[in-house]
Parts: sequence; C-alpha cells; structure tokens
Amino acid sequence: MREVTVAVMQMKPELGEPATNLDKMSDMISAVAGTQRVDLVIFPELITSGYELGVRFTEVAQRIDGPTVNFLAQRASEHGLYIAFGMVTKEKVESVLYNAAVLVGPEGEIVEEYRKVHLRGEERMAFKEGIKLPVTETDFGAIGLMLGWDLAFPEVARSLVLDGAEMLCVLANWDAQEMEEWQVYARARAYENATFVAVCNRVGEDVTMNFGGQSMIVGPRGEMYASLVDHVDETGAALEGYAVATIDLDDVRVHRETLQTLQGRQPSIYRSIVRKY
Repeated sequence: MREVTVAVMQMKPELGEPATNLDKMSDMISAVAGTQRVDLVIFPELITSGYELGVRFTEVAQRIDGPTVNFLAQRASEHGLYIAFGMVTKEKVESVLYNAAVLVGPEGEIVEEYRKVHLRGEERMAFKEGIKLPVTETDFGAIGLMLGWDLAFPEVARSLVLDGAEMLCVLANWDAQEMEEWQVYARARAYENATFVAVCNRVGEDVTMNFGGQSMIVGPRGEMYASLVDHVDETGAALEGYAVATIDLDDVRVHRETLQTLQGRQPSIYRSIVRKY
C-alpha cells in the first residue's frame, strides 16, 4: 500500500490582501496538521490575492523565490508536508504575469511551478498562458497540477496521466452558478483516467463573482473519499473549511490494469484532437 493523506482547504481570500490571506492559510494548515498526519495540503487558485484584481495583479505578483513562496515553504517544513497553492508569479519582465500553482515540499524546498494553460475570459488580459504540463514526483507518488478551467479540458488530465501522474490536483476559482459541471468534470476526469482527483475550490465573493466551493477528493472509480459539497450556510452559500482523506495510490495501478482504458487507446486515429478548431 502507498497511503497518502490529502487535505483540500476551502477558503475565502481577501481581495488584494496577500499578508492577510497568508496568515489565514497558515492558521488552516496548523488546524489540520495539528490533529493528524497529513502529507499534502491543497489550496485554491489565486488564493493569496483573490480573483478579480485586474491591473492590480501587478502589485501582488512575485517571483517564485519571493516572500510568499518562502513563507509557505517554511510552513511546509515545520509540519513535514507538501503544500500546493495558487498565486500570481512573474519573471524578470515585470509586466509578464502568470496564474500559477506552486508546490512546496516538506524540506522547505520549491518542488514545482505550473503556469495555467487555459485562461478564461478576463484572465487573458492579465496573464500569459503557460506552455507546459509538468508531472511532479513527490515522496509518495507522481502528481499533476491543474488550475481552474483546465478541468474542462480532458486533454489536460489525459496528458498528465500518460506522463505518469497518479493523482490530479485541481486548484480552482469556479463560479457558484456552474457547480453542476464542476462536479461532473471532477468525477469524469477520475473515471476516464482511473486516477485520484483532488479538486479545491474557493468560496465567497470578489467584485462581481461568487464562488461555489464543493471541494472534493475523488477516487479512480468516481467514489467520493471526502467532500465539502454540503458544507453550506442556511442560504446555501459555500463555507470555508477543509476535507481530509487517506487514499492508496496503488489503487490506481489496480484499476488501470483491470479496466484497460489507457491500454485500449488507439492514438493513431485521434489526429483531430490536436487540430485547432
């Protein structure tokens, strides 16, 4: 068995207040790791800044080795776990920004940065698209990072799985009006790839958007290991919180060998998949 304990952290960030959001993230990490052994903690997309910042994204953007990543890397080291979270990153060219997912490890190291490939709506005005879908080796297995709208594209999940990912970690800002598709996509990606899918969505409002939560950890046959689907207030609005599950990554190999979904593919006849619409 290769057991790993995963926590999805459903949180409302304060728009344009990275310091406040980092403090809240730190408190949530301490809350979940202080009572049980956790190997991987996942926060939503753009959790350090909020989503509807527009031109103010330039004010909160940081390089990957900047203070935000260093702060969370220290938390990861203190608790001996991995932390995946979303933030705005930049390189030497100050005006080039990325909607990124960052993974830091239990030794306080930077493990991976993934830059969102599928930008949606106004994101295209703020960020540059990423060009790679990295699969990351951790102490417990191989994972693939995805951001928001990436979940709607089966090619992303399939590419990561074919490159060795045993678990997909989806960090999102998914609109509350579109939660049915959120649930369907999450389970579909798990089913069609015989893989674990941990989806972490934010809650609360920014300026015009409301976000729907419903963070989940789904198994290779679509089974629900942990869920915040019903974690709502009396009005039905999603609440902050976290869900934890212990999964066995060896189940991925078992199901793939049994179902033969990946082995039965016929890539030579799928040419239209890589053709522009």
